[in-house]
Amino acid sequence: MNITPAPSDLAFVPFVSVDDMMKIINKIGPAKAIADIADYIESDFRRWESFDKTPRVAAHSPEGVIELMPTSDGETYGFKYVNGHPANMARGFQTVTAFGVLSNVSNGYPVLLTEMTVLTALRTAATSVVAARHLAPKGAKTMAMIGNGAQCEFQALAFQKVLGIENVRLYDIDSTATDKAAKNLSSSGLNITKCADPHQAIAGAEIITTCTADKQYATILTDNMVGAGVHINAIGGDCPGKTELHRDILSRSDIFVEYPPQTRIEGEIQQLAEDHPVTELWQVITGTADGRTSKNQVTLFDSVGFAIEDFSALRYIHDRLEDIDHYQELDMIADPDDPRDLFGMLARASKAA
Repeated sequence: MNITPAPSDLAFVPFVSVDDMMKIINKIGPAKAIADIADYIESDFRRWESFDKTPRVAAHSPEGVIELMPTSDGETYGFKYVNGHPANMARGFQTVTAFGVLSNVSNGYPVLLTEMTVLTALRTAATSVVAARHLAPKGAKTMAMIGNGAQCEFQALAFQKVLGIENVRLYDIDSTATDKAAKNLSSSGLNITKCADPHQAIAGAEIITTCTADKQYATILTDNMVGAGVHINAIGGDCPGKTELHRDILSRSDIFVEYPPQTRIEGEIQQLAEDHPVTELWQVITGTADGRTSKNQVTLFDSVGFAIEDFSALRYIHDRLEDIDHYQELDMIADPDDPRDLFGMLARASKAA
């Protein structure tokens, strides 16, 4: 990936604001943007071994977590700053907010600064469908969506666009969240069913997506609720002390993860022994490990989000800027005439003022 700007442009960094991001995504179309990002993610997972990998750097508090998620492929460096504060919703704030940076490794200069609250929702949905391409039952038409908060509609549109899902069964402990999601999806072409409890939601579903916000050891699904042959897309557990599935479900599922050192800390598998076998998703994508192998197999994607997915999303937005003029140029790189004379630049600015 060659992202080196022309020398005359080095002092200015493209900045994609929330307003710019919404214009970009609405121009492309949310479903198509998710599908495109999914292709970027799958492409980067196919070269997984070329990336630097580390569990995200997290600062935990009783209220939530603030994290940095860095990676590099040797040519380009990217990171995301993201928070997760489940109690924010009750106080009128977003549960998750984020921004990201993409930089040129050869000189260290940033080449993109962007909001990532909206973009993270897109890339989370994109990652889910990348996994489901390889793990979900072929021809699946019905998905249960348990947890109808900010991520819900993105997941529904992603599975409709990429996998051909036709029916989405919604459940949330807060019925107003379900009403919100049903309204937002009313023109999508999906058959939407609002359900009174999780049992009703998963009835007949080949894919079950769990995406709840509470930071606790929760049991959204019990073992008796999950039948043979389903794919579970577990995306709500993303920090220590937060899970959604009963341990017995994990024991009889084939578990697929992004990056085990991170998932064992933050994912559903924090409930299991350190040596419990899991398969890395990139291995399935590259054909070096099996995904779904039988009709009755229960597959579980224990997704906590990983930096390479954010890198892919940043790369996608950077590539779009050539065609879509929705960004601002930030003067955020000092650019003295003589690289050794930073003070001289400051002094000349004082005189000019």
